[in-house]
Amino acid sequence: MCGIAGVLHGTASARPMIETLTHRGPNGVRTEQVRGGSVAHARLSIIDLEGGWQPLHAAGGTVIGNGEIYNYVELTAEFGLADELSTGSDFEPLLHLYAKEGPAAFQRLRGMYAFCLIGADGRTWLVRDPFGIKPLYVLEQEGAVYFASEPRAFAALLDAELDEDRARELLAFNYTLTGDTIFKGLKRLAPGEIVEVVEGKLQAPTHRSFLSSPVHGGGGPAQPVEGAASSAPPSLAPSTTLRAVPLPRYAGEEELVDQLDAVLEDSVRVHQRSDVPYGLFLSGGIDSAAIATLMSRLNARPVTAFTCGFDAPGARDERAQAERVARALNLDWRETRFDEADFWRILPQVAWALDDPTADYATLPTYKLAEAAKGTLTVVLTGEGGDELFGGYGRYRKALRPAWLGGRPAEPRPDDAEALARWRAQARAPASLTRLQQAQWADIVTWLPNDLLLKLDRCLMAHGLEGRTPFLDPPVADFAFPLPDRFKVRGRYGKWLVRKWLERVCPAADPWARKQGFTVPVDAWIAPRAADLAERIGKVEAVRRVRTPDAVRATFVGGGAERWPLLFFAVWSLVHLEGASPEDALRQAAGTI
Repeated sequence: MCGIAGVLHGTASARPMIETLTHRGPNGVRTEQVRGGSVAHARLSIIDLEGGWQPLHAAGGTVIGNGEIYNYVELTAEFGLADELSTGSDFEPLLHLYAKEGPAAFQRLRGMYAFCLIGADGRTWLVRDPFGIKPLYVLEQEGAVYFASEPRAFAALLDAELDEDRARELLAFNYTLTGDTIFKGLKRLAPGEIVEVVEGKLQAPTHRSFLSSPVHGGGGPAQPVEGAASSAPPSLAPSTTLRAVPLPRYAGEEELVDQLDAVLEDSVRVHQRSDVPYGLFLSGGIDSAAIATLMSRLNARPVTAFTCGFDAPGARDERAQAERVARALNLDWRETRFDEADFWRILPQVAWALDDPTADYATLPTYKLAEAAKGTLTVVLTGEGGDELFGGYGRYRKALRPAWLGGRPAEPRPDDAEALARWRAQARAPASLTRLQQAQWADIVTWLPNDLLLKLDRCLMAHGLEGRTPFLDPPVADFAFPLPDRFKVRGRYGKWLVRKWLERVCPAADPWARKQGFTVPVDAWIAPRAADLAERIGKVEAVRRVRTPDAVRATFVGGGAERWPLLFFAVWSLVHLEGASPEDALRQAAGTI
């Protein structure tokens, strides 16, 4: 896990860009002139602590990357690369594969990554992993292409000009859609996007689907089951042909539970590859309990787990359930508490960390957990992706009901019709999928990369931690997504198959308990200051461009749903558009706390 930056087909140095990203790479910075440009790397050392410094050079050219390629061990063995490698880095085998296969090598990767590869064949590539776990931003300017891990690296190249449409998306969905960012002129690569850079221009991208398992070195798709959809989703490229899912040879639930066990264990095993301490974030939900169960199975020593609870009246606090799981699995369990003082202290820090904003209030406890884990762990496994792949959300169950039973499409319901139209265009799934799969698809290509994974990346990297997501692994997706609907949603239960498996392997997780949902009691902390906040936030320039002062006042005084998003957006805009320090931004937006 690192920060990367570069200038392609330009004369500028990437050094000033990487200096803004040292929080992502606290172990050191390296900058290098390369063919036609400059690249830079801020390193968080995870694998091959001594030899894995980047940029890396080999027969295939030069690579600079952020993230992890988990199947580097299998790729090295399969292609007989051991004698050719000069480091133990997980990125070096990619260069040797590129020398053999060119860009087809990208399809073999299993991991979370964003990288620039400058090939010995004269071609240059920018690549992002299929789920969008790792970020990559790009700017075309004056015949050059600039890239970096975070928007803040482009501060000297761009006027910090607000894109009002993206700001309205932020208030409508709590995130902005893939493509254009909230800063005019700056774009982010889409999940799975593979872009060639030719003479300072980004070429039309190709894409790798989140369902494309590595061809080698990490396993192919799991065998499908009876009732699976006849076609799996294509990649994000509109012209991509649907990939056929073979017909099944079995349909037994117990056999599927066995397969799920094997698929998840394999994913957790490779996600533990690390030369530094690792652990997990444990909530009271079944996704993190699943990861904890497998980590406990695979490690001889107790695994370190951190849980965050809320000290506020009426807050949903999952510490008791997390502790039951931790005791059953003999985890080294550590709890941290989040109260009103944390809310006001952490809010401006989160606003600084999320230079590409998401107004998801789950950023707050995630940041606090990372703060607590720093110094004990360097790698943290989390449960993101379990709901999207295995059908866990209540909105999925609603999408399967007829309208007369309260069914409704699994899509957001903002007041902004234009924002909803853009969301629908981006979330559109292949018609061949079931209604449930279409809802899953929509979340996987919109909310997951632009909210959940963005939150995880920024809140952990602000503390020099690497976050890993074993559910978001192509072999897991190839097993989970094509499952018949009845193995995902049955009656009032989502994630049916995962619950059946947990019932067997970790009954302490109480897998049939009603899902509580995750809430942070932000409104309880905002409400006593609502009138003052309305007055102050209504005067913030960026807020005035998307909401009238009267609308802001009505939201805060009337207890509207936009209270937290507007507060966050106001503080965020003061930091990233007006250059205020996080502390000054909070004082301007909220007064003295």
